[in-house]
Amino acid sequence: MTVDPEQPDPSALAEAARVLRGGGLVASATETVYGLGAVATDERAVAQIFAAKGRPASNPVIVHVADIGQARSCVVAWPEVAEELARRFWPGPLTLVLNRAGRIPDIVSAGQPTVAVRAPAGNVARGLIERTGEPIAAPSANRSNRLSPTRCAHVLADLEGQIDLVLDSGPTAVGLESTVLDLTGEPLRLLRPGPISSRELESALPGRGLVLPAAGESVERPTSPGRMAVHYAPRTPSFRVDSSEELARISDRQGMAVIAIGAGSVPLAPPLTPVFRLETPDEASRHLYETLHHCDALGLRSILVVMPPDRPEWHAVRDRLLRATRPVASSE
Repeated sequence: MTVDPEQPDPSALAEAARVLRGGGLVASATETVYGLGAVATDERAVAQIFAAKGRPASNPVIVHVADIGQARSCVVAWPEVAEELARRFWPGPLTLVLNRAGRIPDIVSAGQPTVAVRAPAGNVARGLIERTGEPIAAPSANRSNRLSPTRCAHVLADLEGQIDLVLDSGPTAVGLESTVLDLTGEPLRLLRPGPISSRELESALPGRGLVLPAAGESVERPTSPGRMAVHYAPRTPSFRVDSSEELARISDRQGMAVIAIGAGSVPLAPPLTPVFRLETPDEASRHLYETLHHCDALGLRSILVVMPPDRPEWHAVRDRLLRATRPVASSE
């Protein structure tokens, strides 16, 4: 169903809410990416998310809420730091990990005692949660470990026939998954970099410590999504180099697409080598997945990414690329 992102048809939202309350699956856009939603308190419905995506049971999903009040119903306690962050950054792309309340089933959190919650921005996402009347568990609407969808067409390419309804509200505004922050201990831990930067978090939390993740860090039992070693990956074999100089040393670029991230120069490419440039952190965040989806559809031999510099403003993009690609040496 096509809906206006600013003024979604109430009847479309009502139909989607009816599907969710009946235990079905609905894909819809947040400001970050399209999510595959089920009522978070319905264990059987959430199990359908894992089945449709082929998602391992060890990988938890985020619970989307309408507001702070609904978030509090999902957790054991709502500390002052959660209140401060939610009032500053919600609705928006910040996910908070807290101790899980009993009404949220084990499957949502992969058996962990915590739950990841956020209030998404956008009238479609918020309107759907409000009409459903329950929190909605919603990982990205794609096959497990594959590229996150930023358009309805991306959802259908991966999951058509696996879900009950898709609300098509056009391309997402942010294009990169939310920042995830663990509030269950001291110091606070940044689990996944995203649109809300570590600098913004530190400015909102004066005097508090903040532990940053190692680049591409993965764990066996994550408390939030986005921490698998291989994730956000195209179907086309994808590799990375750290500089344009390293790219220039690759002589055989036939059947290869090149994506240059950052403002560096790119060596002259052979005539049939498509080259895509994403020069700023904002541009790369908004268009990274769309560009990778496009390259995936070209049917080429490989995709080669020239990585952006290792600076704070690029950390979220680098995190996704480190999980989506391999060093170029591994292609030999």
